[in-house]
Amino acid sequence: MKNCLSFTFILLLLGLSAAAAEPVAEPSKLTLERIFTKDEFKLAKEPALRWSKKGAWHFALKDPAKGKAGKDLVRFDIATKTESIVASAQDMTPEGEKKPLVVDSFELSSDETQVLLFANTKKVWRKNTRGDYWVMDLATKKLRKLGGDAPGSTMMFAKFSPDGTRVAYVRKNNVHVQNLADLKITAITLDGSSTLINGASDWVNEEELDLRDAFRWSTDGARLLFWQFDTKLVKRFSLVNQTDGIYPRLTVFPYPKAGEKNSAVRLGVISAGGGPVIWLKVPGDPSEHYLAQAEWTPDGRWVLLLQFNRLQNTLHAMLGDPQTGETKQVLTETDKAWVENKNTLEWIGDDFLWLSERSGWRHAYRANLKGEIKPLTQGAFDVIQVASVDAKGGWLYYLASPDNATQRYLYRVSLEGGGEPQRLSPAGQAGTHGYDISEDSAFAIHTCSSMTTPPVVSLVSLPDHRTLQVLEDPAKLREKLAALKMPATEFLRVDIGDGIVLDGWCMKPPDFDASKKHPLLMHVYGEPAGQTVRDVWGGQRTLWHWMLAQQGCVIASVDTRGTPSPRGRDWRKAIHRQLGILNSDEEAKAVQTLLRRFTFLDEKRVGIWGWSGGGSSSLDAILRYPDLYQTAIAVAPVAERRLYDSIYEERYMGLPRDNVEGYKKGSPITHAAALKGSLLIIHGTGDDNVHYQGTEKLVDALIANNKHFTIMPYPNRDHAIKSGKSTSRHLYGLMTSYLNEHLLRPRPVAATP
Repeated sequence: MKNCLSFTFILLLLGLSAAAAEPVAEPSKLTLERIFTKDEFKLAKEPALRWSKKGAWHFALKDPAKGKAGKDLVRFDIATKTESIVASAQDMTPEGEKKPLVVDSFELSSDETQVLLFANTKKVWRKNTRGDYWVMDLATKKLRKLGGDAPGSTMMFAKFSPDGTRVAYVRKNNVHVQNLADLKITAITLDGSSTLINGASDWVNEEELDLRDAFRWSTDGARLLFWQFDTKLVKRFSLVNQTDGIYPRLTVFPYPKAGEKNSAVRLGVISAGGGPVIWLKVPGDPSEHYLAQAEWTPDGRWVLLLQFNRLQNTLHAMLGDPQTGETKQVLTETDKAWVENKNTLEWIGDDFLWLSERSGWRHAYRANLKGEIKPLTQGAFDVIQVASVDAKGGWLYYLASPDNATQRYLYRVSLEGGGEPQRLSPAGQAGTHGYDISEDSAFAIHTCSSMTTPPVVSLVSLPDHRTLQVLEDPAKLREKLAALKMPATEFLRVDIGDGIVLDGWCMKPPDFDASKKHPLLMHVYGEPAGQTVRDVWGGQRTLWHWMLAQQGCVIASVDTRGTPSPRGRDWRKAIHRQLGILNSDEEAKAVQTLLRRFTFLDEKRVGIWGWSGGGSSSLDAILRYPDLYQTAIAVAPVAERRLYDSIYEERYMGLPRDNVEGYKKGSPITHAAALKGSLLIIHGTGDDNVHYQGTEKLVDALIANNKHFTIMPYPNRDHAIKSGKSTSRHLYGLMTSYLNEHLLRPRPVAATP
């Protein structure tokens, strides 16, 4: 086996060397160099902005003129269409320093006289949430660092008090409040430790419930609501760093795998000046439930919180009394499969917005604190995302696409209920529309793209959707794309029988010759966390697919049931307790349908590739259907379902003890003995999300069954496998070489004996 693996690595290195020596590309052809090294097709990054709560303007961080270092904080006035510098990069240069702060984001005080700058940030798992905070008086430009003698890049989630006189933040797992008049710091929680987290989240709640910033100022600024995570009983996982020293370095953190003990979580209320904590008396075992959301009611009298049970098929909305800690149930949502974590507690006066699939479709409801609800949207379509709640104007703005699950459009409906939805996105612009809507819902930053058209970013007025200013028009990119020999891309419907029709797309090579046989490469995700069939610009990944199409490959993708497609509750939840089973079956049926429909496809050259859940699906494909697929590339896959985290896996599969057969059949490692084709496994050894452990266990099983395969570990790379010099270029070069060797080249016809 050692010799076989060495030989495989030599082949890959030869392929990569050839790719590295690419000739200067013709304008009509795509190359790895153009896509990943020179970034010829990279979009300009539109700066993140914050809408004013006071008027018709917004703020953003922009590069200074003449290529100077740092960022300017600018204000854009919509009425006059003028931009002014509120604080220059020079203003953001600390006294005694030569260079301005490296500012990642900012927050303005409610009166817009001060700005809180988040600088020198460091990554914590997925996002940069740890760094330094500085406050600036925008009138005097006085710049002050917060945190006292705190070491650099150790503060998290700082935010102004409602009156702008204090800033609260998390450091060393405790919540602190700093007075801006004298910079006095008060640690209002004192028990934070390596196992007890106040005001921030543990790994699994951050990853699966999107809960990071875990404290809230009360409306009057007198108190703070905060989450506490007790991780003492959660088993630890270790990541091994072998490259940054002469001895290995371990990163050890609590990570609950499926069926294992979770953190005990509770919500507390404490005075902004410190003192005793009032713990909300939420019923149930705190380690067997999840506190997904919590917000102060607008009058500050109550805390509205959302609690999931461990299986996540029951969601309770409760009111907590911050004076006594007593709680009472307001509303309950149940589902035989799981309840989506889609409710972000948006207020409509004293009522709140509620998303539910109780009708069979995801719709918006208006709920009050007595638990009474009434529908705002109705019909055979899904509310994909809430874009804005205009309580003053009386409108709910949301994204939906009733007629095409691959696209996204903006609609609005009355907050009083009963009215017909109004589509606001222009009828002549098919594709995907995204919106960042102003506080009063009168304006929006509008982004529009399709699978073959890069995004145009505009400032529009609402509800008339009139374009006021084009902020980013990628004209040069369009010129480059127009010069390419483009593959023919079409969206299609794939009937796999039993009344199931899947959405899909297909890319054919330029100058396509239907009389020739072409290899088929499927791109897959296949799980509830991702949808691959979207009419939206896909950036480098789409360009890589185009490059393969230019080399003669047909690329296709389908969304099987269970993916988060806006096709109704039953569609999305058909996969319950069947991850890796239902989706791989439907993917295989889709491939068989495509092979029958398109006679130009070569059934002897069928491949599949995917990342994360798509990596798992790629393993399922080649191991469960070895006579259908000849090649698979699995990037960062979950090889054994028991090894992934509790919240994700149990939401979709149930508890391991209650679904033993499902966990077994749905794990690619179970089917390792069936491998026949060519398999490339790629994984970052520093992946804190989908652990390299699973890939090693799969490798062990493949070796035990004497199966030949290829593996590429990326040292210390996380789940994205993109940190470090040339990593993306290397990874896509590796996959390209592998596909050229095992899929794109016609297979020799066996000689007649």
